[in-house]
Amino acid sequence: MATTFLSALSLALLLSSASAYNYRGGSWQQGECDITRINAMEPSFRLQSEGGVSEFWDHNANDFQCAGISLHRHTIHTRGLFLPVYHNAPMLVYVLQGSGIYGVTISGCPETFESPQQSPDQGMRSQKFGDRHQQIGFLKQGDVVAIRAGDAHWAYNNGDQDLVVVVLQDNSNNANQLDQNPRSFFLAGNPNWGQEQQKEQLRFHGERRHEQKQHEFGNVFKGMSVESLAEAFDVDEETARKLQSENDERGMIVIVGKGLQVIKSPLRERERETESREYNGIDETICSTKNKVNVDSPSRAAIYNPQAGRFSTVNRFTLPLLQFIQLSFAKGSLHRNAIMAPHWLTNAHSILYITRGDKFIQVVNHKGQAVFEGQVRAGQVLVVPQNFAVLKQAGEQGCEWVEFQTNANAMINTLSGRTSALRGLPVDVVANAYQISREEAETIKNSRRETLLFSASRPSTRRVASA
Repeated sequence: MATTFLSALSLALLLSSASAYNYRGGSWQQGECDITRINAMEPSFRLQSEGGVSEFWDHNANDFQCAGISLHRHTIHTRGLFLPVYHNAPMLVYVLQGSGIYGVTISGCPETFESPQQSPDQGMRSQKFGDRHQQIGFLKQGDVVAIRAGDAHWAYNNGDQDLVVVVLQDNSNNANQLDQNPRSFFLAGNPNWGQEQQKEQLRFHGERRHEQKQHEFGNVFKGMSVESLAEAFDVDEETARKLQSENDERGMIVIVGKGLQVIKSPLRERERETESREYNGIDETICSTKNKVNVDSPSRAAIYNPQAGRFSTVNRFTLPLLQFIQLSFAKGSLHRNAIMAPHWLTNAHSILYITRGDKFIQVVNHKGQAVFEGQVRAGQVLVVPQNFAVLKQAGEQGCEWVEFQTNANAMINTLSGRTSALRGLPVDVVANAYQISREEAETIKNSRRETLLFSASRPSTRRVASA
């Protein structure tokens, strides 16, 4: 009884804290951005590490600044370990390909994974623990992981192909009480080493302007004195100096030569347990709350049209932690030339990342101006501001994409289709608004019986515009 009460109390504190995160400080909300043009963007900064590659979009670009977000992509090679790090803002991570393991460390939570080790001088009856650490999760393609601001985390590729993740950092979230610059606080390594090399290369080519557009990160132990670290960890100064990783040239992703030795439960059992468990929000605490969901399964699609494609969503109802960090997620797939109904998000910005193929996108602002019209291809990102109308049509090879959304429960309104704004208007209102006959008005209202995803009704004749 006491345990249930404490769990409920912990959840209540979590949700009450989450209410403080409803405010976003992005410039669009403050009226500072007059968006007349947005752009499909690719990474502008690339950092090579021993065990992989990190790519960063220019967070100073107008689109990103006004939405208050930053984006980066990490490619972790086999046996690559992304060093433990925490950030100044909450994050959503999407696994593009590969598999691995990861951990999110929350200070104050118990170490639930324990490794028994026999004590050699006391025989078989006595054991002591060789290692204890917090729970480890498994990563696979299609996983979405939510990470709170300030929670240290790491990832390791134990598969046989590159592990590739795309990460959105919500710098305008109220959890970040500094400016909108993304900051990463590493607990190990010397990530600045690679950054300094890049700066030297940029200076050599005379491109100083890019120096101010880089993500900021470094080892937090590096700025502390060796004497203080030795005292804090109760170790000798030589060991304390290693925490600072002064001469470490491996970057932020390092290779683990003999493979990572950690305690983890069998993959199949853990995945089965996760899928079968019902998360009712009452028996969860911050230490045990679910932080991951997979969106790849066609069976979990919220909208499915066999002739057009499917659309899946992840929000605070399917992943309650999102209520705390005020983000949500969606994944879409369109067949050849299929269309996603013209629509707008009523309460969130949408950051689109194309994962396969390409699609033609039109974005229109409140002045009736097309602020974007063109093809967006795999690997590119497009920021769609809140309430801007957008239409998407897949290319000849079809298209898949994911959307990071800046609200815990992003809501969509459509302009065409069975549940659209125009469908809900009286025929006479439509006829008089557009100066058309009642018959034409009825056709406009009722011609599309699908809700969100439309099959191509005619060969595509759209003009291919450059992104």
